[in-house]
Amino acid sequence: MILELILKTFYFMMPAYFANMAPVICKKMFKFLAKPIDFGKTLNGKPIFGKNKTWRGLIVAVMFGIIIAYIQFLLKDTFAAITIINYSNWFWIGLLLGLGAILGDLAKSFFKRRVGVKSGQPWIPFDQIDYTLGAILFVSLIYFPGWNILITALAMNFLLHIIVNHIAYWTHIRNEKW
Repeated sequence: MILELILKTFYFMMPAYFANMAPVICKKMFKFLAKPIDFGKTLNGKPIFGKNKTWRGLIVAVMFGIIIAYIQFLLKDTFAAITIINYSNWFWIGLLLGLGAILGDLAKSFFKRRVGVKSGQPWIPFDQIDYTLGAILFVSLIYFPGWNILITALAMNFLLHIIVNHIAYWTHIRNEKW
């Protein structure tokens, strides 16, 4: 039962996972979009979001979310046992999970700058749950997955975030472990 809940949660959150990883995966691509979303502006002397929050990251995150949801739509019969949503709405599911994930991260960065935490520095637990809350909040406009999925996603993604970022650091994909 718990393993089934974890698998269903993992599968449901896949568009958000890929959206969250997309800016790092694509950091050497689409250089013309590598412009800060906040245009380098500050608020009370602090960056609004920071130079690492770019238009490239936003666009590729949403694209990855949509692509993964489309793949889930194509594989819906294969993974029917762990599917909790009808993927006939794959575009909106991918858009909302991807956009929610990246905007959750962006909102966290805004508040992180306000309290003086520098980019790349850990801010536990917010670094680990930002994209999860954003993704579920946005996709809830068309489908709320249930409290059990939300709680499982928060717990599971807290651990996954730490593990994935450490692996990315050790493989030189990221410059920091967080």
